[in-house]
Amino acid sequence: MYTLEELVLYAKSYGFIYQGSEIYGGLANTYDYGPLGALLKNNIKSAWLKSFYVKENNVLLDSSILLNSLVWKASGHTSNFSDPLTECKSCHQRYRADKLIEEIDKTINVDTLSFKDMDEYLLSHKVKCPSCGESNFDNIKSFNMMFKTYQGVVEESANMIFLRPETAQGIFINFKNIARTSRKKIPFGVCQVGKSFRNEITPGNFIFRTREFEQMELEFFCKPHTEKKWFNYYRNKMCKFLLSLGIKKDNFKIYDHPKEALSHYSNATSDIVFNFPWGFDELWGIASRTDFDLKAHQTLSGEDLSYLDSDDNSKYIPYVVEPSLGVERLLLATLFNGLEDETLPNNDTRTVLHISPVLAPYKVAIFPLNKKEQGAHASKIFKKLSQKYSVLYDETGSIGKRYRRADAIGVPFCVTFDFETKDTSTVTIRYRDTMIQERVKISSLNRIIEKSLITKE
Repeated sequence: MYTLEELVLYAKSYGFIYQGSEIYGGLANTYDYGPLGALLKNNIKSAWLKSFYVKENNVLLDSSILLNSLVWKASGHTSNFSDPLTECKSCHQRYRADKLIEEIDKTINVDTLSFKDMDEYLLSHKVKCPSCGESNFDNIKSFNMMFKTYQGVVEESANMIFLRPETAQGIFINFKNIARTSRKKIPFGVCQVGKSFRNEITPGNFIFRTREFEQMELEFFCKPHTEKKWFNYYRNKMCKFLLSLGIKKDNFKIYDHPKEALSHYSNATSDIVFNFPWGFDELWGIASRTDFDLKAHQTLSGEDLSYLDSDDNSKYIPYVVEPSLGVERLLLATLFNGLEDETLPNNDTRTVLHISPVLAPYKVAIFPLNKKEQGAHASKIFKKLSQKYSVLYDETGSIGKRYRRADAIGVPFCVTFDFETKDTSTVTIRYRDTMIQERVKISSLNRIIEKSLITKE
């Protein structure tokens, strides 16, 4: 597996991810997604929607980033969405205390520690500041991670609103509208893909933890006392989805949160953790949130958010199961999972991204062997395939160098137009993972590509 530093260099060199505002010296912890990164992000979102929306009895929502501030009061974010902030009194660098403790002892469940417990741990273990090496931390304070902004022309506290820290609440406050207009019967879910913002104390590990990120969330509404069944269903589906996208089984595992570490609203929570270069860390979380969210919004808003079940005429507040995945984290895991430098039988080497064709930024690359003689015909096929797929057209350099460039960005198929193409209506197709080449009819290209895009869950 590549190191984090090697991957950062690769991502920039090939057009996946750039430093944000780079020409002005950058803006810490912001990133822009280049031509390949933008394609990969879109493919990840499309694959998730196909699996969790198209193939399920679920619906879509696109809710606003800016919500009434009472939403965050009801959800508990205003008072409880906080991290334990500590500051080194020697160099004034700020850190999350729980992360400092985890770095020293990964066996400790920091979710069970109070601020006082963390203070005592930092002191008794003489934890050193990662920046200056001193053991001189201030008492831990609660740091709310929501970004504040102002609505209107005057910056008054009455007009203060927040950038949403998660997409879920937009789904909960629209539950009544969705149930009425979609005419869906429980159980059903609401899928949403969108931006969220968290003012993290210590963002880092490239795009793993950033202040601006994109979530793919499903809120699945079900009848009380059936939530554990649906929790297990989606917990298994999450694993199958990752495997269908080529994430290696050995690269991820499930961590079930112990009862004493569960959030007050949850009766079950699990994380899928991925083996990043710094160790296993959270990729995807699923929580059984009971009826906490709808009840909280019903109480503060005064709106009746209960559901009348026509099957047995019962009336209840639905329970919710929530699988939540960050687009950037799955993108990062996909690159670490598939990127490697291979030594070939002739002792040559190649950089290759073994990525599922479903996620590959380009599905096929078109190479005319000779621009003058095959260029026109190759361009015609390029335009035809481009109507259905993202296609790379490359006519510069030797064919070997073109193969290497395509391998490095994960193109599953390279199609070469040569001197036989005009007379035989055939081309040479080369397969990325095996490097096997075969002669095929041009008319069969669409079938070959289409077949590779079928996933098994």
